[in-house]
Amino acid sequence: MPTISVGRDRLYAALGKTYTQEEFEDLCFRFGIELDDVTTEKAIIRKEKHLEEEDAGEDEEVIYKIEIPANRYDLLCLEGIAQALRIFNGQQEMPKYNVANISRESMIKMHVKPETASIRPYVVCAVLRGITFDEGSYNSFMDLQEKLHQNICRRRTLVAIGTHDLDTLHGPFTYEALPPSSINFVPLKQVKNFRADELMEFYKTDLKLKKFLHIIESSPVFPVIYDSNRTILSLPPIINGAHSAITLKTKNVFIECTATDLTKAKIVLNTMVTTFSEHCERKFEIEPVEVIYSDGKSYICPDLSVYSMDVSLSYITGAIGVPLDADKVTSLLNRMQLSAVQSVSGDNSSDITVSVPPTRSDVLHPCDVMEDVAIAYGYNNIKDIAIAKGYNISKGRAVSLRPLPLEEFSHLVRLEMAMCGFTEVLSFILCSHNDNFAMLNHEDDGSTAVIIENPRSSENETARTSLMSGLLKTVGQNKAHPKPIKIFEVGDIVRLDETKDVGAINRRQLAALYCGAAAGYEIIHGLVERIMQVIGLVPPNDNTTYYLKPSNEPEFLHGTQASIIYKGKQIGTSGIVHPEVLNKCDIPDPCSYFELNIQCFL
Repeated sequence: MPTISVGRDRLYAALGKTYTQEEFEDLCFRFGIELDDVTTEKAIIRKEKHLEEEDAGEDEEVIYKIEIPANRYDLLCLEGIAQALRIFNGQQEMPKYNVANISRESMIKMHVKPETASIRPYVVCAVLRGITFDEGSYNSFMDLQEKLHQNICRRRTLVAIGTHDLDTLHGPFTYEALPPSSINFVPLKQVKNFRADELMEFYKTDLKLKKFLHIIESSPVFPVIYDSNRTILSLPPIINGAHSAITLKTKNVFIECTATDLTKAKIVLNTMVTTFSEHCERKFEIEPVEVIYSDGKSYICPDLSVYSMDVSLSYITGAIGVPLDADKVTSLLNRMQLSAVQSVSGDNSSDITVSVPPTRSDVLHPCDVMEDVAIAYGYNNIKDIAIAKGYNISKGRAVSLRPLPLEEFSHLVRLEMAMCGFTEVLSFILCSHNDNFAMLNHEDDGSTAVIIENPRSSENETARTSLMSGLLKTVGQNKAHPKPIKIFEVGDIVRLDETKDVGAINRRQLAALYCGAAAGYEIIHGLVERIMQVIGLVPPNDNTTYYLKPSNEPEFLHGTQASIIYKGKQIGTSGIVHPEVLNKCDIPDPCSYFELNIQCFL
């Protein structure tokens, strides 16, 4: 979840109230965010430079680091958090955002050339008129752009934000895609004129910008935005032009968002303009811009319309487990920035009509509304009878609930493994391609593993098809631990399956690993026997339920391994781990291992 840094005193000033740290922590908890850390600017710098800590001086500004939900883009800056908390505390009504009432003929125009379709086809724009910045709000404005770039914009691959001093420019504007050699301008914070292809080389040594170059550098054309005088506003998604840079004196801000995803671009634009329109001369009013395509199609942005959602009162109270009346639910939703009124459906049951403002792009389903009601009501106020005893209050009657059979069975297996002296570990379901195959002496035949198309890192390239790599890496990172090391995991693996509508299937596995000088096959086989005995399976003479069969898997030593067969099908493997595998994991001691599918016993 993202963490933002805000000045404590400035935040309290925006809230109109001073809190003790404990009081503010409690307010954050009740609203559904968390005060993650309290520090100072100098302490942050010292930490980044690995310098010794010093006592904070009286003149140092206290910084609150606040952790917020990943889908609450409206809370990514001080202005958004302060407004949300004021509404939550009943200090402010929910603002109504307006698009300035100007004629289509007098609107600023953004003309989109057809060539942009090959690289970054969408653009949305808006204007904040009569804005007043001070140093704090200016820094917050810049920080919000950076936070959005890191989150919903996916490091500028989906959306890139450009903000400009409108008074330095002349409309109408054009959004084009041109060969890099024909684009020349002075980029932000530079004084020299660069060609776009030269700029790519220049920024390869820039720690901040070099990570964005890959988005366009291999393209034969680069996206670029011009004003009517052919002054370049920006080269998205890399850098803005120096000519239109905004400053503390800027009064009119032109915002453009270029994108490969139009829906996300609209969310980003709405977040920017709604958050900072409170600093405009006409509060909460945004000037629209008309975007015109070469085929004659056009649209006016931003779209600040409010959409309505009907949610059953019984659904809300049933999911939370608390019998609330309609008036209470509407009051709670209003505190969470969702305007709500009671309505009556055709069968005389109560519904709640919720008006979702443009700031709340995270509200997509009635479950999102229910979650806000639960937060505003207070999780600590939801009594144990509704949760701990497994009851759901639905239409005035209690309905008994039980865990899913697979989860209940998994819990019993975990208890038995723990009683056998093994320690449970939890490893990630995503792993590198090397960990899933080469490390275990396997080759990828393309028919088993789900490959992640755009992994965040090399450690998240594929969904694991076995629990083995996770357990081996755990031992490798803890090899100094006293021997023997006895660990197990109950978790899901993912395998390709063309018979499923999503093309893959999850499977619940049990795996155990014994590491030590005496890690013989008999130890791990004894554990398999114990698990089968507890489940109620003992090897019969007719081989119709559970038995072992010699196998030849590359991750195990030949002659010291076996397949686990249940009802004629292989459900697992066991054996002594091959020394080559142990060397790859930097494990100096022998290991025995088994893994089986426990889902097949249900």
